[in-house]
Amino acid sequence: MGIFYVIGKFVKLIRSLKNKLAKSFCGFYNKNRYYELVLKVGEMMNSSKKLIRHERLKKLLLDNPFLTDEQLARTLQVSVQTIRLDRIALGIPELRERTRHMAEDAQTKVRAIDKKDIVGELIDLELNKVGISTLKITQEMVLEKTGVARGYYMFAMADTLALAVVDAQAALTGVGNVKYKVPVYAGATLVAKAEVIRRRNDKFFIWVKIRNNNEEVFRAKFIIVSLDDNERKQK
Repeated sequence: MGIFYVIGKFVKLIRSLKNKLAKSFCGFYNKNRYYELVLKVGEMMNSSKKLIRHERLKKLLLDNPFLTDEQLARTLQVSVQTIRLDRIALGIPELRERTRHMAEDAQTKVRAIDKKDIVGELIDLELNKVGISTLKITQEMVLEKTGVARGYYMFAMADTLALAVVDAQAALTGVGNVKYKVPVYAGATLVAKAEVIRRRNDKFFIWVKIRNNNEEVFRAKFIIVSLDDNERKQK
């Protein structure tokens, strides 16, 4: 049952309620029926809210599959128990379970670079389309004086993820334009998402965005060059 169907039913009930109220003022209205209609309206409103919340929950996890139940509860302004019930209803496993399955599948797809060269943990990968990785910032990764994470960790995280997305035997970074937006400190868990936005011959144009708790802290645009075409030309 779609959300528009539910909203349509809700509107019909409201109209019906108005008609009944008009009759009540004329002396022909049944109070019991009024209370029944009020209860039905309440049920329809709750059902509509739940459907809307389910759609928002799915979108949030599509954008960032690493959100915890606590973070989802704060974003959707409901209890953690409600989020857990929603996940069960939608067939969405808990964070640890869904990331484990995603990581196992992603590791088998990497072609352009060695899995050991990826900075961070590769979680999801759809070759020539999208990739996701995570990186936990430790005390050893930050500058001694300011406590801010060294920028080359985020660059390397983004660059190696962009390389991993390319479906080629080997690939190199041709161009990289980067922007550091917000300082990152020890304890942060970064989530990087790479998307192939365009391909022209052996060149892949890839956007990479890194977030910390849903806040974008780094972004980059890479041109990754596949070496497969070059090798074929030389042969």
